[in-house]
Amino acid sequence: MPVDLSPIDPSAPGFVDIYDQLPLWSAPFGLRLLELVPLVREQRILDLGCGTGFLSVELAERSGRDSRVVALDPWSEALERLRRKLRFRGIENVEVVPGRAEALPLADGSFDVVVCNLGIHNVDDPQVALRECERVLRPGGSLLLSTNLSGHMRELYDVYRGVLSDRGLPTEGLDRHEAARGTLEGMRAALEAAGLGVTRAEATSFRLRFADGTAVLEHWFIRLAFLPAWAALVPEDERPGVLGELEARLNERAAAAGELALSVPGAIMVARKP
Repeated sequence: MPVDLSPIDPSAPGFVDIYDQLPLWSAPFGLRLLELVPLVREQRILDLGCGTGFLSVELAERSGRDSRVVALDPWSEALERLRRKLRFRGIENVEVVPGRAEALPLADGSFDVVVCNLGIHNVDDPQVALRECERVLRPGGSLLLSTNLSGHMRELYDVYRGVLSDRGLPTEGLDRHEAARGTLEGMRAALEAAGLGVTRAEATSFRLRFADGTAVLEHWFIRLAFLPAWAALVPEDERPGVLGELEARLNERAAAAGELALSVPGAIMVARKP
């Protein structure tokens, strides 16, 4: 059966009501942030790129009702879903604010803590966003962020590179796509360039397990977040054949190993404003 290349439209009515990347992608990183974030009463916390509000809700409840969380994201539908969660749970110490990370509509020095779970590389200019984080932190305040690192899903990318090479297609675009996630050293340099002192730089990883390559390519979140970029690396008329071959080779690998496991490396960074 050919790989389904039909796009998933995030603007479609009802999308946000069924969208939930948390179990697949962001939970391992978010849970690690929750182990490290200061949890004290009467603090102000910014959840930058809050999405539908997993961290915002947890931080608000775990820090106590006399703390204040600002949940910020440009995705209006996600913010409305978060508002529904807050109303249902009776949480009153979260302020939902629409906005972009590169131009925070927030006062200088107004937060004790900023958290950002897998959001820093989803903005147009990560360096500007980090400078904005530094601006809104009070002196002595902390930024905690998680991010993916280069080498994510390397098992799939290695197979894909082989498919392209065997078909005489360039692999440079795939190399750039894979390397775009950055490195631990690069994140440290970016934080320091924003005027923040790194106090923790922790490499972490988890695995995504699938029955085979078909299950990977048919997975809803993979089709939403990854497959369009993978397909765009080859000419349109070549895509069905290339992705079909990728699927077949991944299936062979899964048959030999008993499953298909994809590595997802990441980093947890903690930085402090002097």
